[in-house]
Amino acid sequence: MKKNKIIFWTATIIIALWEAVMPMSTWIFAPEYMTIGTKALGYPDYFAYALAIAKVLGVIAIGYPKTPEKLKEWAYSGLAFTLIFAFISHACVDKNIGYMIMPLAFLGILALSYHYKNKIQTIN
Repeated sequence: MKKNKIIFWTATIIIALWEAVMPMSTWIFAPEYMTIGTKALGYPDYFAYALAIAKVLGVIAIGYPKTPEKLKEWAYSGLAFTLIFAFISHACVDKNIGYMIMPLAFLGILALSYHYKNKIQTIN
């Protein structure tokens, strides 16, 4: 039980740092870099801001223990879609293997968080 919670929270914190803290700190402390990644892939500037807000809301939903279960499911799905589409975008546009592997690695960590969330709920 304790091992499951440790794995869940470790994976969830890694996702929170990558998907919420990094984009928000870029937006606050270095806004000139906010759209570099999405612009290089051909997306309009406003997409970077919408994506950052959606990621922060998703991370809050999966990290807050009292979030309704249905909303958590949608948050995990939304975060998974952003990572899958990041992989596809990099595979189609810049074909940089490092940029392609990174979202898949974080998708694996997100899946680990989801798996252990369900394990913790089953035990309770």
